[in-house]
Amino acid sequence: MMVTLKLFGMTKMLAGNQGSLSLNVANGLLVKDLVGAIEVSHPAIGELIYKKKVLVSVNQDIAHEDTILSDGDEVALLPPFAGGSGRAPIDDSQFVRVQREDFSVDAEIDRVRGRSTRIGGISIFLGTARDRSRGRDVDSITFEHYEGMAQKKLREIRERALKEFDILELLIVHRYGEITIGENIVLIIAGAEHRADAFTACRWAIDELKQITPIWKLEHTPEGEVWVEEHP
Repeated sequence: MMVTLKLFGMTKMLAGNQGSLSLNVANGLLVKDLVGAIEVSHPAIGELIYKKKVLVSVNQDIAHEDTILSDGDEVALLPPFAGGSGRAPIDDSQFVRVQREDFSVDAEIDRVRGRSTRIGGISIFLGTARDRSRGRDVDSITFEHYEGMAQKKLREIRERALKEFDILELLIVHRYGEITIGENIVLIIAGAEHRADAFTACRWAIDELKQITPIWKLEHTPEGEVWVEEHP
């Protein structure tokens, strides 16, 4: 059985900057058999999987070693991620977006504010590109994402926030591509009746985003390019 793997971040680099990898899994149809084939063909990637620094996803869900593979499955290797009832039905694509272009903070605040006249507190997290990271000068940053799965995970974060916190709306926008120093990267806006609920949901959302969303950060420094395994 021939399996094509999508590669991102450091796994792409370890495979010679290829965006995908095709492997013949001759011994079985389980993820653990695929991992065995990876260990043979690309030992450095196999070691990262063994150490659980790289995860395997099947059809945009995290897989286990006994997950069964079928023809046509979408399989990917994922390095560490760069880290109310009573509402009318809406198109959540306006409130959960991964986009190349910059965004207007004021326009996004107005989008959230327009969801309900009950909103009395709005909390905002805005992440921007800085010129120094972990003791290194940084010239620019490139963000790579797993198209489809990234949006899926952001929607899950929004849905959980609306269910688990006393808020009226949550918006998440994350950019991808090359971003120059000082530019916007990510925006989270939580709207609630009271400020404490908005603060809590906003902080939870950015922390959760860094944990479960397949977005990777490549820093361009005077010494070379560095994939960032975790986001502080």
